[in-house]
Amino acid sequence: MAIEIERKFLIASEGWRALVVRSERLRQGYLASGSGVTVRVRTVDDRQAFLTIKGGGSALARAEFEYEIPVAEGRQLLGFCLGTEIEKLRHGLDFPGGAWVVDEFGGRHAGLRVAEVELATPNAVLPWAEWLGAEVTGQPQYYNSSLSMLPGAGEI
Repeated sequence: MAIEIERKFLIASEGWRALVVRSERLRQGYLASGSGVTVRVRTVDDRQAFLTIKGGGSALARAEFEYEIPVAEGRQLLGFCLGTEIEKLRHGLDFPGGAWVVDEFGGRHAGLRVAEVELATPNAVLPWAEWLGAEVTGQPQYYNSSLSMLPGAGEI
C-alpha cells in the first residue's frame, strides 16, 4: 500500500506545454465509488491496464492500492463501470516540486484541463507558474469519479 499525496489545479494558460516530456492516452472508469472509497479500472495507451483502490485519509492524502492487470481484462472491466468512461490525454511534465501531470480531458469532458502533482509530504512547498490556475484539491466536482457521473464539462 502506498499513500498518495496529491494536489490539483486548473490550467490558466498554455505555458505548461513547453515542459511536456511524455504523453499517454488514458481510458478509465469506476467500478465502485462511495463512502470515501473508489475502485477504478484504467487502460494506458491500450497497452497496459490497472485496477486501483483508493480510500481513507483526506482530500490531500489517502491510501492507494494499484495492481497491473491484463489489458484484455481492463477493457472488459471498463464495460462494467458506473456512469461514463473518462477519456484523457495525460502529459508528464519536467517541473520542480513533485511528479507533475496535466490531464486534457476528451469525450464528454472535452475542454477541461487539470494539473496534478504528487508530493512526498503533505506540507511540501510548491513552486508557482503562470500556467497554474485555481487550486481545486478537495473539491469533489473535480474528482474523476465525480466527472464520470456528470454529462459533460459544462456541468462542473
